[in-house]
Amino acid sequence: MEEKSFIVEEKVINARSGWLVLFLDLLSYLVSVVLIVGGIYICEDLNKTALGATVILLGSALMVFAIIISRGFKIVKPNEAVVLTLFGKYTGSIKDDGFYHVNPFCSVMNPAYTSWLLNQASEALTEEKGNSRRQTSPTGNKNLSLKVATLKNEKQKINDELGNPIEIGVNVIWKIQNTAKAVFNVDNYTDFLSTQADSALRTIVRLYPYDVSDEGDEKSLRGSAQEVAEKIEEEFQKKVDVAGIEILEVRITHLAYAPEIAAAMLQRQ
Repeated sequence: MEEKSFIVEEKVINARSGWLVLFLDLLSYLVSVVLIVGGIYICEDLNKTALGATVILLGSALMVFAIIISRGFKIVKPNEAVVLTLFGKYTGSIKDDGFYHVNPFCSVMNPAYTSWLLNQASEALTEEKGNSRRQTSPTGNKNLSLKVATLKNEKQKINDELGNPIEIGVNVIWKIQNTAKAVFNVDNYTDFLSTQADSALRTIVRLYPYDVSDEGDEKSLRGSAQEVAEKIEEEFQKKVDVAGIEILEVRITHLAYAPEIAAAMLQRQ
């Protein structure tokens, strides 16, 4: 059976400006209030009860309509995007900053923001009063951040080509390139990015010794740090293409023998 292909192309849409719709929506609120109040006064005349009820019903319907229309307003800041779905179907992404109005039944998708909210709720239940350390959301809402971001990969213990345990840490500069892939191809693009960083790091580090041999004719993690970083970046990019993420740079921030062999290896050197 043929597997379902990933979403490859995102749909960048030009949503209509929200200012005219906002004016009409506010006007609808005003008219609905006038109709409802006017209907109440008309109902005071016993001979016009039916007319008053009709006016009140019309005003109420207009009020509900205005409330539904209000759900369609979206604010997009610079270097942000809004990914929209309509009844489960991807309809497009808004990547230009501004004030827009879209179909009020559209939903904004950002799994990373949803996971962040769940983590915040979990931490709130366990943290001590007055010792809050919860992180803030990248955008403060469901909008997708397109800004250049940094992933600080913690130090990992990995065996080099010769089997010696070493500690290595990297900083990854990245950004979202394809909003559709980031939202729909992976469950949580931030967690996916962190996991793939660990995988790429292990794949490349195991191909090099920590230091060169006595002959000095081979490349090493310490002596060819720039080349190793480029190899990690290349391997990392292959792994995160499916999530629409672009890796801009990888920098090695920490490189040393693991503590249990550090003294012996330094003495040997």
